[in-house]
Amino acid sequence: MREIQGKPRTVRELLKGVKYAIDYYQREYKWQDEQIRELIDDLSGKFLEEYQPDHSRGKVGGYPHYFLGSIIITKKDNTNYIVDGQQRLTSLTLLLIFLRNLQNGREDQVNIDELIFSEKFGEKSFNLHVDERLPCMEALFADKPFDLTNWPESVVNIYRRYHAIEESFPEELRQQALPYFIDWLLENVHLIEITAFSDDDAYTVFETMNDRGLRLTPTEMLKGYLLASIEDPAKRVAASERWRNRIQELNEVGKEVESDSFKTWFRSQYATKIRERRKGAKPEDFDRIGTEFHRWLRDSSDAIGLSQSDDFYTFIDRNFDFYSRQYLRLIKASRELVPPLEHVQYNARHGFTLQYMLLLAPLKPDDSDEVVLKKQRLTAHFVDILLTWRLWNFRLISYNTMQYAMFLVMREIRGLDSHALAQRLHDTLSRERETFDSNERLYVHVQNRYALQRILARMTDYVEAQSGQPSRYLEYVADSGNSRYEVEHIWANKPERHTDEFANAPDFNDYRQRIGGLLLLPKSFNASYGALRYEEKLPHYNTQNLLARSLHPLCYEHNPGFLKFVERSGLPFRPHPQFRKADIDERGALYRAIAQQLWNPEDLLREVES
Repeated sequence: MREIQGKPRTVRELLKGVKYAIDYYQREYKWQDEQIRELIDDLSGKFLEEYQPDHSRGKVGGYPHYFLGSIIITKKDNTNYIVDGQQRLTSLTLLLIFLRNLQNGREDQVNIDELIFSEKFGEKSFNLHVDERLPCMEALFADKPFDLTNWPESVVNIYRRYHAIEESFPEELRQQALPYFIDWLLENVHLIEITAFSDDDAYTVFETMNDRGLRLTPTEMLKGYLLASIEDPAKRVAASERWRNRIQELNEVGKEVESDSFKTWFRSQYATKIRERRKGAKPEDFDRIGTEFHRWLRDSSDAIGLSQSDDFYTFIDRNFDFYSRQYLRLIKASRELVPPLEHVQYNARHGFTLQYMLLLAPLKPDDSDEVVLKKQRLTAHFVDILLTWRLWNFRLISYNTMQYAMFLVMREIRGLDSHALAQRLHDTLSRERETFDSNERLYVHVQNRYALQRILARMTDYVEAQSGQPSRYLEYVADSGNSRYEVEHIWANKPERHTDEFANAPDFNDYRQRIGGLLLLPKSFNASYGALRYEEKLPHYNTQNLLARSLHPLCYEHNPGFLKFVERSGLPFRPHPQFRKADIDERGALYRAIAQQLWNPEDLLREVES
């Protein structure tokens, strides 16, 4: 009988030239955007504590190490089967694929191909090999789109989590720091590889490591502390009952919702400081709430007004009840369009989890439901405008990039009434230097294609809704289904058709990618008509959404809802019988004008005047 072995491995040691498989009975890949963003935040935060631009890359070896957890494998038929850790290992592989693609064209590339795939007899195979995932992994490796229609849960999650990495990877790591970060990730990030040589031994280790019978969660420890501080037995029983019922509701919504609700609540109401991004900076209350909220509350009880028995009872009976209820409402609004909180869904589509602490910050337990909804709508609307401005100007909206600025906003709006809140949010937007006017040349590229699809979806839906048509926003942003929508180039990729206006293909391609030359259309449309000349596609555009139809002269006949909207809005719509360079410029100006109406900071003030 061979002994169970446990060895620390760097990422390089774990993945270089080693094949892993997943047994058929293993659960699906389940990680959501939140877990991915937490991983990226933890890794980048640890790295940036030490990174200095003037360091040589050799200094990275002396940077702090980071422990990423353990994986349990069993060896069968000369193959490593993952018993526990496939969520972590799959996510790590997706991060490596992203880093490989991000390095394309750079002279200082770090070779990480051998950690992603190996080659034998001219055939490539991924080091984490699962047959059903192969087409999706190949598409991600080649940095190409992938149709999620009719694929199982793991494949859908893998594709979506890759793009969560793409959107949340910090801006400060994308340039000079990138090879340093990759070096650190490969050499200083460790996992414990526990190897068993039979399934029985592997599962014994797994059950032992995951036995939670004697381990209390942070929420359970928090509950114990709060209830123990309530002296009146009847109140303690009542508080315990309220706690149990609400925790059950939170757990029914999702695995991490329970702990996230406490982190969000405590940060929104109590966090006053955040750790500086420099070597040796200490964690402040914002950071401690994120890692140990139960200990933070015990240490901060006096500061937040918990001293007498009744304080603890009120904290559960009123505060916990109120803020957890609002958090549940926001989670629901993030997953479906819930009037009047539509902006929560729009922001969630961008993966912007920081919005929740902002949306709780101005709330007070004695606010009426009408006031709560108004405050939440105002704040979500503010976030929507801010995110769209940043995306329009090629700025990242990742957790790391936005965390500090959003912390400051959260602190400033805490407890404000609706009118003061609207004014403060409006003033914050007025200080932004980058708006729609600061970029007249928005174009689609690899890293913003999904964000731009969401922007075009909003604009298309806005034109239709203002013209009296029902909303189709959720249809436009769906990433699976036979009628899935994609960003469509009005010009086919045929530079030879445009030599009268462009001397070379790169100049043509630059114009072709600009937003004025884009539409949101079903994938099947591009497959059927994408290569046609504009004049041949124009009649087909008249059968599509209203923004596409507006190119055709017939859209301006017998279309009273649209014509009234054009007159009322003053937007420079007109038909385009042909589509040349000047037409792309003109449509770009139209799109920018639509965006300025749709994402208008003055609407924040108008909402509280009505």
